[in-house]
Amino acid sequence: MPDNFQFAYPIVGILLPLPLLVYWLLPAIKNRSTALEYAYFKNAAQISGQKPRKASYIKKRSWLEWIVLYALWIGLLLALAGPELVGKPEKKVKTARNFLILADLSFSMANKDWVLDGKRVTRWVAVKDIMHDFITERKSDRMGLIFFATNAYIQAPFTADLPTIQTMLDEADVGMAGQMTNIGKAIVKGLDMFKRDTIKNKVMLLLTDGVDSGMEILPLDAANLAKRDSTIIYTVGIGDPNSSSSDLDERTLQEISRMTNGRYFRAKDTRALDSIYKELDTLEPIKYEKESFTPKTRLYYYPLGAALLLGILAVLINNLYLVFKRIWD
Repeated sequence: MPDNFQFAYPIVGILLPLPLLVYWLLPAIKNRSTALEYAYFKNAAQISGQKPRKASYIKKRSWLEWIVLYALWIGLLLALAGPELVGKPEKKVKTARNFLILADLSFSMANKDWVLDGKRVTRWVAVKDIMHDFITERKSDRMGLIFFATNAYIQAPFTADLPTIQTMLDEADVGMAGQMTNIGKAIVKGLDMFKRDTIKNKVMLLLTDGVDSGMEILPLDAANLAKRDSTIIYTVGIGDPNSSSSDLDERTLQEISRMTNGRYFRAKDTRALDSIYKELDTLEPIKYEKESFTPKTRLYYYPLGAALLLGILAVLINNLYLVFKRIWD
């Protein structure tokens, strides 16, 4: 018997001797049968000196019938006791935070200076590949998705349907939001999404490989608005700022994360980006409910089914016995 097997209601076991108690304490059922009086019955009774009287008999069962009936009773009690397999307790995931991804889709994200599985790919393809696993693990978060470049667009509102977020991510490509990089506008767009929702814990993940274009809203002004709104912003710089093909503005990204109590990460390659997502999981861990959920597999139908099958077989065998007995007689 497995270690995780148990009965939900073991107290039902006290009913096991009930049939024996009924047999011993209650009087037996007396059966009566019709009698046929022949013509000289009364004369025969007078001659023999015996007085006719009404009689009854107690039907006796064989030891095999008793075993079958008691087995039926045991099967019903086992089903009533609720046998079950109990799994290990699992904590319930608590939806406690809105997690918004701001992804840069400017033309610079099309540079093929990253290596993935031995092949050169664009920065955006590498980001999408690593981000898939990250999104899958954010089970306690309602995630949203904003793509930005010259403009910022809401690709997915906050939702707990993480596969939908992944689909939206797959369908996006470089250039969809324009050519330039407008970080300030993306942050303000994200703050507007947070204001429309009721969850108080708000986190942004800003991924970009460029410098802000300086149009309309400055990044630090937007970061100041996020600070007032108690929004944490983690920034990820894509690429190497020392490379001639990069115009990454690390200083601005560092200041944005500092102002909002977040952190700045620099991703030079896919390995570094993967480690960043793992570190983010430790900084923003999944939250669980205090209550735990214990999975249980009900097994009552096994003893119940066995009892019903045994009862059906007993009835069939008894009927066949009576049929053959009549034929034989």
